[in-house]
Amino acid sequence: MGKSMIRAGIIGATGYAGGELVRLLMGHRDVEIKWYGSRSYIDKKYYEVYQNFFQIVDDVCMDDNMEELAEQVDVIFTATPQGLCASLVSDEILSKVKIVDLSADFRIKDVSVYEKWYGIEHKSPQYLQEAVYGLCEINREGIKKARLTANPGCYTTCSILTAYPLVKEGLIDADTLIIDAKSGTSGAGRGAKTANLYCEVNENIKAYGVAGHRHTPEIEEQLGYAAGRPLTLNFTPHLVPMNRGILVTEYASLRPCADAGAKLPEYEQIKAVYDQYYGKEKFIRVLDQGVCPETKWVEGSNYVDINFVIDHRTGRIIMMGALDNLVKGAAGQAVQNMNLMFGLPESEGLDLVPMFP
Repeated sequence: MGKSMIRAGIIGATGYAGGELVRLLMGHRDVEIKWYGSRSYIDKKYYEVYQNFFQIVDDVCMDDNMEELAEQVDVIFTATPQGLCASLVSDEILSKVKIVDLSADFRIKDVSVYEKWYGIEHKSPQYLQEAVYGLCEINREGIKKARLTANPGCYTTCSILTAYPLVKEGLIDADTLIIDAKSGTSGAGRGAKTANLYCEVNENIKAYGVAGHRHTPEIEEQLGYAAGRPLTLNFTPHLVPMNRGILVTEYASLRPCADAGAKLPEYEQIKAVYDQYYGKEKFIRVLDQGVCPETKWVEGSNYVDINFVIDHRTGRIIMMGALDNLVKGAAGQAVQNMNLMFGLPESEGLDLVPMFP
């Protein structure tokens, strides 16, 4: 694809994930943004919505007309609420462009599970089997061939990647898995909601969606593929008063090693498994022994930091992961998916050193 620029359109360009997509694509040498779609700000200049783009982006926001957009671009990013992408996509559109959907519309293969957890009717279930779950480190080969990629959620990306090697290798009893997750407030989107006001969030931490958060079936489905059977697990998210970041702490019972006289695996065995899966992955950093992931060390980047501690006293392992919910948890992963779909170097536009402080 090096010959000509990839023309990109963004529907939902004025949400937090959309704004982050613009920031990343502005630094991508193979992409030009042709369309800034935003139903809320039609005919308003993009920089008037996000003043950080003053004298950088002069374009005016357009409506979310996917059919018209498909005539003008090579890839469409939909950073939109659940249901919108599914209501707009069609055979004709998919014959002209590739789509990276940042919503949940095509993440869950079973339409009844999607409709139950999201409480809306799926408008285009005929594409569910074709859509590729865009977790690059796990589904890379499928993404390369995809027309429609379902970009995973931020909680799910962190939750799945943190446990995946141990589930896949059968080193933990996956049915004992408990995921405790914390998110910065940008994960809730840019919409005005009382619960997200400064006075409500600041100096406060709260659990929400307990035993019923809609990312749960996504995590169960993907880790179920790794385990080779359906899984049921506990996932509890919390809102933390910071702008960006996801931190997950996951607990599971370790399986004794048959070849070691039914003893629990040691640090070196577990580390070797993580290194086997992630040692060559640019964006997954398995930390040194004893170093716990922190959101601060991945902020503004596409990295996921992962580590673990074995608790011999309880026979459990504690796995930890951190990422930036707007980058690897949304826009960065979407760009990574686009790179794979167009045969570009996977890290193009994503060589971002984390910001500190």
